[in-house]
Amino acid sequence: MTQIGQFFDNVWVDAFWRLLVVLGLMVFVVLALTYVERKFIGRIQMRLGPMRTGPYGIFQPIADMMKILLKEDLRPATADRLAFELAPFLAFVPVFLTLLVLPFTARWHVRVLDLGLLYFLAVSGLTVLGYIIAGWASDSKYGLIGSMRTAAQLISYEVPLVLAVLALSMLAGSLNLVDIVRDQGRVPFIIWQPLGFFLFMAAAVSDLSRRPFDVAAAESEVAGGPWIEYSSIRWSILYALTEYANMFALCVLGSLIFLGGWDWPLGLKWGWPWQLVLVFGKTMTLILVIMWMNATFPRVRVDQLMSLCWKLLLPLAFAQIFLNGLVLVYHWPDWTFLVTSGLTLLLAGCIVYTILPLGSPSRIVARSSA
Repeated sequence: MTQIGQFFDNVWVDAFWRLLVVLGLMVFVVLALTYVERKFIGRIQMRLGPMRTGPYGIFQPIADMMKILLKEDLRPATADRLAFELAPFLAFVPVFLTLLVLPFTARWHVRVLDLGLLYFLAVSGLTVLGYIIAGWASDSKYGLIGSMRTAAQLISYEVPLVLAVLALSMLAGSLNLVDIVRDQGRVPFIIWQPLGFFLFMAAAVSDLSRRPFDVAAAESEVAGGPWIEYSSIRWSILYALTEYANMFALCVLGSLIFLGGWDWPLGLKWGWPWQLVLVFGKTMTLILVIMWMNATFPRVRVDQLMSLCWKLLLPLAFAQIFLNGLVLVYHWPDWTFLVTSGLTLLLAGCIVYTILPLGSPSRIVARSSA
C-alpha cells in the first residue's frame, strides 16, 4: 500500500510486496468471516456456534483449514486433468485482482486507476469462467448442470449490477473510486440512490450465491454446484476462499460507492485511523446483512430467480439511469435524485407486493385458486 510500498524503489519488489499484503489480508478475512458467520447465524438460531476449539471457538477456522489441507485430493478418473486442476485458480484469481484497486483509506491502497470501477466490474465477471470449466472438466453431468446454472445466474445478475453502478457513476462524473468517495464528503450516495443501492445488494447476493439466491449451490437441488466433484484444497479454493473473498470485495465496493467510504463522516478531519474504522465498519455492516439474509430468507425457485432479474431488476436499473439522466440534463436540484429514485423503488415494491402471494394464508389460497 502507499506508505509501505514507498520504501521500495524497485518496481518489481514494490509490486511483489503489495501482492503479498493483499493476499495476506484476503486469507485473514476469509478465516475471520467463516468464524463470524457461524457465530452470527448461531445467534440468530439460538445456538452457541463454535465453542470447543479455543476460547469461544476462535481457533475453529484454523482447525478447518488444517483439516482441508490434510484431506486427500481426489480427482475423477475420466476428468480432464489440466482443466480440472486449473479451474479453481481461474475462479479465485479474478477475485484477488479486484482487491488491488480498492482503496481502504485516502492513502492506503495498492493502485488507483482512473477506470477503477470499470476494472472491478470487468475482472469480477471473469469468475464465471472458472465455474464453467470446473463443471465441464469434472466429466460429470451433475457438475456440468451445476456449472450451467451458476453461469446463467451470475451472467444474468451481472447486468443489473453493472447498470446500477453505472447510474451511480453518473452522479460522481467519474469511474475513479477515490473521486467517487470524495464526492460523498457531505452526503453519501445511498441517500440520493436508494433504488441503486437495492439493485446493487440484490445483484451482489445473487453473485455470491447466497440465500435466497443460492439455487446453484443448494443441497436440495439435483447438483450442488460445479464443485461437486472437488475435495480438499481445490474445493476450498473454488468454493470457500472465492466466495468469502468475493463477499468482502463486493461489500468494500458497496461501502465506497454508496456509504461514503472513508470520507463520510469526518474522515478527512480525523485521519487514517478513523478512515479505517469507517471503511471496515461499513463493510462489516453489509456483510452481516448478507449473512442475516442467508439465515432467515427462504430459497426461491430457479424460475423465480431468473424472472426477478429480467422482469424486475433490469427494468428498474434502466429506469434509474433514465431518471438520473433527466436530473443531470435539466440541472434539477440534488434532492430530486432522492425523490425519483425513492418513488421508483416504492412503486416497484407495491407492484411486487400485489403480484407475489404475500400476506395471510387465506390470501395466498385465494390468489392461487383465482
